[in-house]
Amino acid sequence: MDMRTPALLENYVAGQWVAGSGERTALTDPVTGDTLAFVSSAGLDLDAAFSYARDTAGPALRALSYGERAARLSQIVATLQANRDDYYAIATANAGTVATDSAVDIDGAIYTLSTLAKLGATLGDAHTLLDGAAVPLAKDASFAVRHVFRPTPGVALFINAFNFPAWGLWEKAAAALLSGVPVIVKPATSTAWLTQRMVADVVAAGILPPGSLSVICGSAAGLLDRIGPFDVVSFTGSADTAATLRAHPAFTQRSARINVEADSLNSAILLPDALPGTPAFDQFVREVAREMTVKSGQKCTAIRRALVPAEHFDAAAAAITERLARTVVGNPRNETVTMGALVSLAQKRAVLEGIAHLQAEAETLYDGNRDAAFVDAGPQSACVGPVLLGLRDGASGVRIHDTEVFGPVATLVGYRDLDDAIALARRAQGALVVSLYSNDAVAMRAPALALADAHGRVHAVDPSVAKSQTGHGNVMPQSLHGGPGRAGGGEELGGLRALRFYHVRSAVQGPAALVEALTQDAVEFPKG
Repeated sequence: MDMRTPALLENYVAGQWVAGSGERTALTDPVTGDTLAFVSSAGLDLDAAFSYARDTAGPALRALSYGERAARLSQIVATLQANRDDYYAIATANAGTVATDSAVDIDGAIYTLSTLAKLGATLGDAHTLLDGAAVPLAKDASFAVRHVFRPTPGVALFINAFNFPAWGLWEKAAAALLSGVPVIVKPATSTAWLTQRMVADVVAAGILPPGSLSVICGSAAGLLDRIGPFDVVSFTGSADTAATLRAHPAFTQRSARINVEADSLNSAILLPDALPGTPAFDQFVREVAREMTVKSGQKCTAIRRALVPAEHFDAAAAAITERLARTVVGNPRNETVTMGALVSLAQKRAVLEGIAHLQAEAETLYDGNRDAAFVDAGPQSACVGPVLLGLRDGASGVRIHDTEVFGPVATLVGYRDLDDAIALARRAQGALVVSLYSNDAVAMRAPALALADAHGRVHAVDPSVAKSQTGHGNVMPQSLHGGPGRAGGGEELGGLRALRFYHVRSAVQGPAALVEALTQDAVEFPKG
């Protein structure tokens, strides 16, 4: 594909491709600094965009059964697979990722769509989901109640982060479209190209009713003003931005629903039995180093704090440092490079400032930027080498438990005993994931349950699953993604649980015959 002439990426709204007017924002290559494309959302008729999605696309989508919509997801999968090479080229140019990191985003998106398609097919020809059995409200059972789920008659607005332009779209859109709810996606501007291209390919394939999938590239100004009481919003980004969004009248006055995935200081915990030299210790070291470097640490699920027994601090530091030292940072087009750039110079500045903030409290155990020679990447690039910090007495720390640096950065944290480790992990005030490493599966039961209420996911690894475990930071569509408290309080995926956000539950009370008739063209809401 030709990337030499920067083009203005059009927006797709109200069933039409429209170029934004006014000031344009450049999308750049984070390694070379070259301008790749321009975006603008200025001048769009947002009222028409939302009305068309609600009034035209929504009814057309909901006229299809769950099974028919699942079949459309399968067709989207085929379309994306056919254009996969182009997506990789865009990711390399616009996100600075090596091929294996691009796969996490692109192939992860395709796999998630495929999984939801297969699960959705089990719902068959139904148009209504039932929530439990009918319950009599009269002694003679002549009057009863049954709860039903119906797709919300609104629009799903996605305001997405820069780090997953492919997966960030499709992990949400798969559930929304399967539910029968049209989607308007506003990707993060810096990496909007991949999202826009995927939408363009699906639109060109004619898979969905017109207006079912819209994309707006550029500013998000005015989008929330169009959100009505039956619309839903899903946001991925910082906790500060999430707080601003939640104060909008769309939620405080019109009671629209919002799902938030925000900051997350995820932990990995080496249990006391996992001594240096044991398989669990080695697995912990590999996972920490991998999570620091995959996508240059730009993952909301990445390990930010690696907790180890204080007596094993030095051994863990040496082992992790040894693995990090093998990381080759630079231009992802060079085959020797194993970790690419951050997405922008602005992100590089934020990461370097974050590292300095943590260094005021923690010692530097490994600095991949010290005397670094990034491969085929000059000082104008957004490359940052991995940095491992350390705090031997984890309980004495404040910043390391409060500041997420969104890059290839983690802090090794010493703990006294298992109760101390659990307390330190909980100081994140709610996180997306915590992982446990032990040579004894049963020994992980107590900490797994103790940490479950503060984490959206608990990932436990012992030697028996060393090869089959899916990884601390990998979000599998069958499992819940989200987390309480500081992590946003949201929930996504989890199999068909993902459909819940896009449905309205209602209690239908009436004659027993009516309640029985509700089972026609309906299926029980799946529990997973």
